[in-house]
Amino acid sequence: MVDRETLISSFDQTLAKTHRWLDDLDTSLGWHDRERCYHALKAVLHALRDRLPVAEAVDLGASLPMLVRGFYYEGWQPAGTPRKYRDKEHFLAQVRHRASWLEPDDAERVVTAVFALLMSEIGGGEPGQVRHLLPPEIRELWPLRGL
Repeated sequence: MVDRETLISSFDQTLAKTHRWLDDLDTSLGWHDRERCYHALKAVLHALRDRLPVAEAVDLGASLPMLVRGFYYEGWQPAGTPRKYRDKEHFLAQVRHRASWLEPDDAERVVTAVFALLMSEIGGGEPGQVRHLLPPEIRELWPLRGL
């Protein structure tokens, strides 16, 4: 059984890590708006999650910080996945659908920034596995650094 101090420490750590992810994304995008970064991160994660086979979506979720994992799974209906959008425009449209406030020209930049964040923050071979499962046009948005 986990004692209360350990549990509180876990919450503090995931909150701090989530804030750091949002700050890193904010720096990358130059928005100076953490809430906007949260919504953008969530939109990209949902589009990605819904495109992946269920087992790989679960593997990706397991590698996310606890708080990010919570909004990653929010509203997920695995029976309807994976969605078969194969080209970049369909993927970007899914992101814009979830973040309708995004300018059409910003969606690609946001996706690339989130993919870069995932690449830098998730250890092991998970980023490479996820990238490999994406169709070539969507894969182009994922940075190769570290693979």
